[in-house]
Amino acid sequence: QVQLVESGGGLVQAGGSLRLSCVVSGTNFSPKAVGWYRQAPGKQRDLVARISSGENTDYEDSVKGRFTISRDNAKNTVYLQMNSLQPQDTGVYYCNVLRGYYRNAPAVGNWGQGTQVTVSS
Repeated sequence: QVQLVESGGGLVQAGGSLRLSCVVSGTNFSPKAVGWYRQAPGKQRDLVARISSGENTDYEDSVKGRFTISRDNAKNTVYLQMNSLQPQDTGVYYCNVLRGYYRNAPAVGNWGQGTQVTVSS
């Protein structure tokens, strides 16, 4: 059973940076694609970045050039470096293991508690 623990969120001013971490357990991590999701207040949870086992990456248009997803297989951890943060980046950020590295691949793990990111203007 896949378990996920996210951390690293906080309150930051517009233009600031944060680095999120997600520790994955309960699965063989290195062959898995992993994604970061954002759930803004009153909105659905959307994928913003994903990384394949071979470290190919893909980003939602609004975060391209500002966010960077990476992974450390030795630590079973995926990261999301977020730069030039904007108020519209506010939300709860979750990670999850993906069924594959393809568009609309579903998440397969139990959702963690997420980590709150709040960007003030």
